Amino acid sequence: MPSEFELIARHFTRPAPGARLGVGDDAALLAPAAGMELAVSTDMLLAGRHFLPGDDAEGLGHKTLAVNLSDLAAMGARPRWALLALALPEADEGWLGAFSRGFFALAERHGVELVGGDTTRGPLNLCVTILGEVEAGRALTRAGARPGDEIWVSGSLGGAALGLAHVQGVLGLTPAEAASCLERLHTPEPRVALGRALQGVASAGIDISDGLLADLGHILARSGVAAEVDFQRLPAHPAVAARLADPVARRCLLAGGDDYELCFTAPPHRAEAVGAAGRTAGVAVTCIGRVLAGAGLMLIGSDGMPLPSVERGYDHFA
Repeated sequence: MPSEFELIARHFTRPAPGARLGVGDDAALLAPAAGMELAVSTDMLLAGRHFLPGDDAEGLGHKTLAVNLSDLAAMGARPRWALLALALPEADEGWLGAFSRGFFALAERHGVELVGGDTTRGPLNLCVTILGEVEAGRALTRAGARPGDEIWVSGSLGGAALGLAHVQGVLGLTPAEAASCLERLHTPEPRVALGRALQGVASAGIDISDGLLADLGHILARSGVAAEVDFQRLPAHPAVAARLADPVARRCLLAGGDDYELCFTAPPHRAEAVGAAGRTAGVAVTCIGRVLAGAGLMLIGSDGMPLPSVERGYDHFA
């Protein structure tokens, strides 16, 4: 059986020319470029909680990095380096080879260098710490929304959660719908280019990992404002849109996790710039509501009246 160090050397040691010192020492040595601040985030994926133990290893390699890249995207940061910690039930060379392929394929697309980490035996647990650079004082945070701002989202919503509902047997999808939704679930596309393009345009931002209403709620709480969201304008994934009469699909749209789209606010006079940012990044952006003074979030129906909604996002301890 290969040792821990053989596994690291075989599957996870790559050149890291952007680091002063990368994999192979007690710590990496990193230096941000002049005029830059470091943006740092970490996420873990636990078998049985965030993914099924039998899920495709290459897809897991992609997703493990993607969920962290999404955090940097939400702040307008450029990804630079990552640390990877793995708890593994056994040293499965085939699984590790597939996982590393998925991880490094996405890392290379976004210029991310793996500069360290850890491995140990234990229940399957995948954890990345991501580091990026953002121009000093220009990071997009959750605290900048102001009354009168418009609320925007990227891409489409609810597809990943609907895919999980299909896997769990809660509802059935056609083969084409299942393929599309499961792609959203297993290999989300972090909106890094959009986040960069929104610098100086958006006033606040967050990535949608725990559901639209929950994550928009974090912006509202940090900014000290309220919001009105137009249900009819929500960009539902096509399979979700086809089933909105079903409470499951509605819940996926409003509170489904794993979309990893961006939700952000911007002043109305920046709407044209928001559209340009979406075109630059190659992703659709949709205005779904507006920021108000006060507190709370109101969902508005097609008749202009508030809709009852008790939907909440994903909670790890619920």
